[in-house]
Amino acid sequence: MTGMVALPRRPRATGAARAERPVPKPPPVPPPVEETSAGGLVIENLDGAPHAAVIARINRAGRVEWCLPKGHLEGAETPEEAAVREIEEETGIRGRVLRSLGTIDYWFNAEGRRIHKTVHHYLLEATGGHLTVEGDPDAEAVDVAWVPLTELDSLLAFGNERRIARAAQDLLTGTS
Repeated sequence: MTGMVALPRRPRATGAARAERPVPKPPPVPPPVEETSAGGLVIENLDGAPHAAVIARINRAGRVEWCLPKGHLEGAETPEEAAVREIEEETGIRGRVLRSLGTIDYWFNAEGRRIHKTVHHYLLEATGGHLTVEGDPDAEAVDVAWVPLTELDSLLAFGNERRIARAAQDLLTGTS
């Protein structure tokens, strides 16, 4: 090794020396945000079979996904009141709550926040109105349709909503 100079090695830190070095703290994690929504299936018997009003929206990837109408509770609304209002806003169909279909919850990230969402679902009987997305104040719904309950399992984008639709079908056919 001609012409090369060996550099002295830096001593390794041992127990006491390591403890003196500051350990960087991870950035603070904001607490999760809790959100509550309500919605469900508003049912109309068409051609002798129960149909549900469902909406289509564009997801973050730009694809159309069919889902159950739902939205946030406002003010002092009960989940039942919010379900009636949200379903009418997003589908144009007024309804009367018949019973609860269950509650689902899930986690997602949006705008740098971790969100825990709880959604109360109800079975509603249609009492009036006509299919339209024109009343959706957030313009999230891009289409609305009456779909036979028997076809919801292959149409709905989310497994937890397919489970809710099956619960409604079981109730209406007396299989539960």
